[in-house]
Amino acid sequence: MIDPLLNPLIPSPCYVCEEQKLEANLQLMERVQREAGVDIILALKGFSMWSTFPLVGQYLQGCTASSVWEAKLAKFEMGKEVHAYSPAYKQNDIDELVKLVNHISFNSLSQWQRYQQQVADAGISMGLRINPEHREAETELYDPSAPGSRLGVKAEDLEGVDLSGIDGFHVHNLCECDSFAAERTLQAVEKRFAKWLPQLKWLNLGGGHLMTRKGYDVEHLINLLKTFREKYDLQIILEPGSAVAWQTGTLVCEVVDVVENDGSIAILDISATGHMPDVLEMPYRPEVRNAGLVGEKNFDYKLGGNSCLAGDVIDSYSFEFPLEVGDRLIFEDMIHYTMVKTTFFNGVEHPSIGILKKDNSFELVRKFEYEDFRSRLS
Repeated sequence: MIDPLLNPLIPSPCYVCEEQKLEANLQLMERVQREAGVDIILALKGFSMWSTFPLVGQYLQGCTASSVWEAKLAKFEMGKEVHAYSPAYKQNDIDELVKLVNHISFNSLSQWQRYQQQVADAGISMGLRINPEHREAETELYDPSAPGSRLGVKAEDLEGVDLSGIDGFHVHNLCECDSFAAERTLQAVEKRFAKWLPQLKWLNLGGGHLMTRKGYDVEHLINLLKTFREKYDLQIILEPGSAVAWQTGTLVCEVVDVVENDGSIAILDISATGHMPDVLEMPYRPEVRNAGLVGEKNFDYKLGGNSCLAGDVIDSYSFEFPLEVGDRLIFEDMIHYTMVKTTFFNGVEHPSIGILKKDNSFELVRKFEYEDFRSRLS
């Protein structure tokens, strides 16, 4: 059977979201909502491919936004609940957000005290981000509970503060973690913030709950959330980004040239720094379909991007057959935290965006042109 991602109608380069896989993730999350009695909303910072929002909106309760622009995307493209959190809001941010959101969480007491009256007058539920001082993220770049973090209020700073008007606490310290990390986080929240929980209406447990990853103990998560919800009579909210789009799509590209320098180097029509920046930031080694580790197969190649950045290199892989100009390569799991972070660096052609439908037909939803590059500049 021919790989549907090698369909000649799919341009190169192109991000391809696979509808069937996305819906399978959403169905699992709907089960968690139903059996645990919780609400799950989409974190746009991880996945904001709004052409899929009609499908996402069938299963999830809405979106969470980290900026005015994300809030507008949630409001106008999905049209369900909109929650907001940002490390800091300017006055003009609040002026716009009060017309867009249902919930808003503040990062500090000073931000809440500055804007509470305006937000309360708009009838919006207010929350405060707390720092449980409990670390689970493996990479410090993504650890909100690292020492010196600018994110969230510590329990010691709430002592003696009148929290009238605060409906909920927002906790986020996970990054692609399992249900047992979530359990340890809830234990840390109880240890430091238990005395405030009875006066709250909701608890937002943020993202990082990678419930759609193979091997994740979904039953444990459901029991954990249900027990905590019933214990404190709280509405529990989760806002995953990665879990929604985990393993739901690829980045299709092709070989443009092959050069030799201490080994074979295939230069692709994509850029690591421009189109898959977490490869360099995290860093991590993305999986390439039908490729192996160096030495596993017959032919080894370093895969490099097409920008002028010297370090625009993805990693080295091995293939059964030698790579030739025009060959297609498929990078796996390139939908979450990838498209949202791309740039137009170097004016390199930006990958198109498409959807592989359940019947294996392909829908091209966006092709980028020179004017997209030009409009970002002045």
